[in-house]
Amino acid sequence: MQSSMNILDLGRMSYNSAWDIQKEYHKKVVSGKEPDTLIIVEHEPVYTLGKNANDNHLLQSASEEIQVFRIERGGDITFHGPGQIVVYPILDLNRFVKSVSWYMRTLEKIIIDTLSDFEIKAELKDGLTGVWVGDEKIGAQGVRISRWVTMHGLALNVNTDLRYFDGIIPCGIFDYGVTSMEKIMGSKQDINKVKNTIIKYFKNILSHEEVRFD
Repeated sequence: MQSSMNILDLGRMSYNSAWDIQKEYHKKVVSGKEPDTLIIVEHEPVYTLGKNANDNHLLQSASEEIQVFRIERGGDITFHGPGQIVVYPILDLNRFVKSVSWYMRTLEKIIIDTLSDFEIKAELKDGLTGVWVGDEKIGAQGVRISRWVTMHGLALNVNTDLRYFDGIIPCGIFDYGVTSMEKIMGSKQDINKVKNTIIKYFKNILSHEEVRFD
């Protein structure tokens, strides 16, 4: 039996406000008051550090005008900002597969499949997190799972101003760069079209009977 899924598009919103909404929905999904929910947002410029992040990966060259948050997800430091689609799935994995590795691979596959629709060949890189086009990272994941309900999620650089990444060592990876759909394709992309493609692949993967225990 397939579960319903809410889609909550917040438009552009500050990180702190969206974080509060995430935590509110997490409590509601845990308690059964809300179905699984995809929260989609573009943030005002912000750097976030995962719970085990190295503070030294926020460089002295970073603008002091950009807010910095240390949050409860896994992973190192990353940037969120305009032109980047951030998706926070609040999913009860009791209804899917109770496996952190399955969930992380699912997020990666959704980004790869989305980019494929735009004729961008993306892939994984051995030993590194995220989704890559060549030697440049285009998508990132960082999650928290409490009582098998997920928080945080994925970010895809669509029309992102990549200069913001100059202020950090993204995800703690020194050797490689970052990219965006705009950079690869040579023009700004329709952000709503990309959002709808991501939603399509979430619904496809999470509705497949073979990923369920029931």
